[in-house]
Amino acid sequence: MNPTTESAAPVAPLPTAPDAPRRRRVHRAWIVAAVTFVTIIGGAAFNSLPGLLFDPLQDDFGWSRGQIGLAVSLDMGLYGLTAPFAAALMDRFGIRRVVAVALSMVAAGALASVWMTAAWQLMLYWGLLVGLGTGSMAMAFSATVTNRWFVARRGLVTGILTAAGASGQLVFLPLCAWIVDRHGWRPASVTVALAALVVVPFVWLLMRDHPADVGLAPYGGDHVEKPAPTRGAAARTVRVLFEAARTGPFWLLAGSFAICGASTNGLIRTHFVPSAHDHHMPITAAASLLAVIGIFDIIGTIFSGWLTDRFDARRLLAVYYALRGVSLLFLPLLMQPTVEPPMVFFIVFYGLDWVATVPPTLALCREQYGEDSAIVFGWVLASHQVGAALVAFLGGVARDYFGTYDVVWYAAGALCAVAALMVLVIRRVREPAGAALAA
Repeated sequence: MNPTTESAAPVAPLPTAPDAPRRRRVHRAWIVAAVTFVTIIGGAAFNSLPGLLFDPLQDDFGWSRGQIGLAVSLDMGLYGLTAPFAAALMDRFGIRRVVAVALSMVAAGALASVWMTAAWQLMLYWGLLVGLGTGSMAMAFSATVTNRWFVARRGLVTGILTAAGASGQLVFLPLCAWIVDRHGWRPASVTVALAALVVVPFVWLLMRDHPADVGLAPYGGDHVEKPAPTRGAAARTVRVLFEAARTGPFWLLAGSFAICGASTNGLIRTHFVPSAHDHHMPITAAASLLAVIGIFDIIGTIFSGWLTDRFDARRLLAVYYALRGVSLLFLPLLMQPTVEPPMVFFIVFYGLDWVATVPPTLALCREQYGEDSAIVFGWVLASHQVGAALVAFLGGVARDYFGTYDVVWYAAGALCAVAALMVLVIRRVREPAGAALAA
């Protein structure tokens, strides 16, 4: 063949290569969820602190445990009373603004306590500032983020964000205990303030109120348009309270959940470390035990949710409260200078039972109150914090009067038995869900 002729032949165009597949980007919803997770951890840092500071504050200022407990009580009470309105605040002013202000309030309260000299200042900083701040970031924060940013994977995201509070306890309790033991309570308070404050820029820069703000649909959804703000959310919150308060199941749920809060946040979270220290257990060891509860309450909550799908929520709650009450009756016998196996067993059990009450309580709210169940649960949660607040205060008063926490453990055990009876008498709803309020 003639090479010249061959070279002159027309050359067929090369086939066009298909476009390289575009690399899939992470949906912005997961970034928002990650910021929410970190924010909850930063906001929860303060919860690790009060139980560690009873003895240091008493030594520095001579304040009674009742006075210190009253400040913790105000914090928990305001948290509970603010929580039902948190969703309305976020709807009115936006998630970013509410959360940034709330974190700043927590940081300001923790930081200002470094310079306090009087007990009323403790009430102001711990009670008012921190209580309003943490209450504004209550469960409504994670629920609002999940509902707005996710259509698919809502259950997974809810579980992850619920675990954030326990994760914060797991991280900050041992750290703050070590700081208090080695350097005193003021550096620990500054650490908590910085933990809340350092999250604010991430919230402001990376958080958005709605996917439509960045031109996206929620993860797993296809609707981009941003809904108009719901008007009258706060008024509806109050209206639902008055309607639910006219029904018996509300008071049984609120009363039993108040006892739940009294026997967890109010009692164990606030008074376990000072009680163990009364028995010469090192504060770092007691705080580490309390942190272990944070590991097992994640497991317990997930397992309780699985059980709630399969068994009567009333019977589950009755079992949870009864076993919790029995364990508290044995706790005074377990207090030793060193950590023994029976105490480890108590901690593991209490961790599994800590928030296991939430899924069946929420299920009963849903059964009884239908479309209004989320708001009703918000008020039931408020009762949880009010119960915690009362015991945080009264536990300190009892320790001042009796010189020991033993009577507090016994009284809490008896209250748990009352809670078990209360949930058993909640009637079943035979009519469709949502008719209870209309009845």
